[in-house]
Amino acid sequence: MIKRIKLRTLLIGGCITLFFTVLIGRVFWIQVVEAGFWQSHAEELWSKEKILPATRGTITDRKGDVLAIDAPAYTVAINPRLINKLNLQNEVVEGLHNLLGKDKLQLEEIVNAKKGDGTFYSQREIRYEGWKIDQELKDKVEGFAKELEEKHKIEDAGIYFIKQQKRYYPEKERAAHVLGYLDRDGNAVSGLEAAYDEELRGVDGKLQYKSDGRGIEIPKANEIYQPVKNGENIQLTIDGTIQYYIEEAMKEAFNQLNPISMTVIAADPKTMDILGMANLPTYDPNQYWADVDQKNFYNHAIKSVYEPGSTFKIVTLAGAVQEGLFNPGAKYMSGSIRVPGQTIHDLRRSGWGPISYLEGVKRSSNVAFVKLGYEMLGPERLKQYVDSFGFGQKTGIELPGEAAGVVTPEQQADFAAMAYGHGKLLVTPLQQVAAVAAVANGGKLMEPHIVKAKTDPQTGETVKTDPKVVRQILTPEKAKEVSEILEQVVSDRKIGTGRHAYIEGYRVAGKTGTAVKPVNGKYDYTKQVVSFIGYAPVEDPKVVMLVLIDEPRDSELGGGAAAAPVFQKIMTKTLQYLGVPKKLDDKAKKPADTEVSSGVVTPDLSGLSLQEAKNKLGEKGISYATLGGGKELVSQFPKAGNTLKAGQYMYLLTEEGRKMAIPNLSGKSLREAMELLSALQVAVTAEGQGYVVSQTASEEDGRRKVHLVLEPPVKDPALTESETDTEADSDSNSNSDSDSGKDASSADGGEGGENAGQNGDSTP
Repeated sequence: MIKRIKLRTLLIGGCITLFFTVLIGRVFWIQVVEAGFWQSHAEELWSKEKILPATRGTITDRKGDVLAIDAPAYTVAINPRLINKLNLQNEVVEGLHNLLGKDKLQLEEIVNAKKGDGTFYSQREIRYEGWKIDQELKDKVEGFAKELEEKHKIEDAGIYFIKQQKRYYPEKERAAHVLGYLDRDGNAVSGLEAAYDEELRGVDGKLQYKSDGRGIEIPKANEIYQPVKNGENIQLTIDGTIQYYIEEAMKEAFNQLNPISMTVIAADPKTMDILGMANLPTYDPNQYWADVDQKNFYNHAIKSVYEPGSTFKIVTLAGAVQEGLFNPGAKYMSGSIRVPGQTIHDLRRSGWGPISYLEGVKRSSNVAFVKLGYEMLGPERLKQYVDSFGFGQKTGIELPGEAAGVVTPEQQADFAAMAYGHGKLLVTPLQQVAAVAAVANGGKLMEPHIVKAKTDPQTGETVKTDPKVVRQILTPEKAKEVSEILEQVVSDRKIGTGRHAYIEGYRVAGKTGTAVKPVNGKYDYTKQVVSFIGYAPVEDPKVVMLVLIDEPRDSELGGGAAAAPVFQKIMTKTLQYLGVPKKLDDKAKKPADTEVSSGVVTPDLSGLSLQEAKNKLGEKGISYATLGGGKELVSQFPKAGNTLKAGQYMYLLTEEGRKMAIPNLSGKSLREAMELLSALQVAVTAEGQGYVVSQTASEEDGRRKVHLVLEPPVKDPALTESETDTEADSDSNSNSDSDSGKDASSADGGEGGENAGQNGDSTP
């Protein structure tokens, strides 16, 4: 018995010893041999990493108004497991179909989605219709979920939201081709969004910390924190108000003319800041996927190339004037001219007889420009001026995909055709604007810019874009001479091809153009690209603008009849918005006490935003000026219900009058000056008669005073109109004849016959 007990004790003791030996061996194996593996595994369980998403930089216009910003977004998700448990499949499918517009069959697949083991998923996202929806739609879906919960007396209907961010463009189509867009995955696709993606995107931050078994952060545990670097904010040179004027005028013209496309570019000629750039058709970058026509995403302003036609004659004219070859009074025989291998005709093939070169410019005579460019300047010097004005080279604007154009004349006939904007010559709209701006600003070719400044939101450091002169092409004196000639193309209301761009009170210079498009190797005169390019006011240019219309429905319309009126409408509003005073000639000006009422009653603008007020005045044709540095409308002058006199301005005050700086009153009548200063609560004294030429501000007893000096107006001969306007537009097509007797190229006798197409690449 004792022996049996001893054996049992030994057996039990041996088993216990063996157990502890194995246990100690296992512990040794885990803690020593596999220590690295288990340490890493434990770190994975304890350590958590949280990504801190960076905010994409905001894009604003030059005044600070937001054009692109990150905004809250919500992705709709459902719980198939719960929905099937509650038997809500049909109701959920029907409700989400009605709200999101997603196909019912696709919704049924999501609602009934199962894993590989046959169990329902606990969460599935509704893509793409339910992906990153806005607050308004989110509220509707949330309301639907609550209705289900109340109807079935349940706490959870299985419909959820994942909070995210998305790119939001508050002005919708406004400046869409400039801004570009982000796709649904947040990838930059085009425009400035793509060009400055790295700067705008920023760098995500992260937080690494220790947690317990329930995933709760352990206090005082070691943390690794990498801060977020938000994207840079970009301020554009675009002026939102001018952009609005451009796009509204374009929409109206587009509906009337029904062209393939339209392009308008406006810039400050002194700096080449782009003030507005737009194309039609366009798209809404908030819903880019809704636009099935990819052509609507194309930025013709920098990517399309075309034979410019008569607008290019400005380059030939500038070269001839700079070289001292242009004699406005000299005569030549219009009608046709022979160059090697080709005869070039004017619009009127029989010509207008012997006419002066100045008249030839006004009529846009091809013969005049062939003589100026091909015969007087010569092929080599003409090509040098074309190169100097920047054609055949990218301008360097900050937008992606810019075309360089083509300048490849070979034969003598090519050089002769280039003198009036034809032949082996393809340009972009932006190149045209930069070249004409060089004439307007005193002869300097400037590099165009659309980015005004970039700001780091962390440091507040701002990097501004300074104006950049590429080269001096013309002397200031010669540039002024060219401007005065181009002004007569507009101001001569009888024969000037640009007369439809005339704006009473402003000196406008410009040139029309019409380019016939080649189809299957032959020019089709029913397909034309018509344009007008110009700037104002001539004495101190504030805006240079190009209006380009690709294939207006009526092929008989040239640049003068189709594009110039659009230019005139936009330029008028823009100059008024910029506060540029009108300067009327003696014929148009009347003393203040003899002005008659225009009959326009001032509207009540209270309660409107500044932009809405401007739009309302623009629609009524009321001239206005904005005063103050604020962004909201504080008051108006005159008050609502007053009758405006002829030529009288309305003033939109964005600050309290007594706090505002006194503006420059030069060129205003005494009545206008007194009205404005009254709105600013400033006392006035005056001497002389006519219009303000100088002002002196002072302060007495805490009240501001201004002393005005007035002088009678000086008549400006450049603004006198022809008494009749009977001659039709000289904007139609003519032909050039080759030795074989066939049409070799089209010649422009006003605007017409400018051979070109607006293409999406840089090849003829």
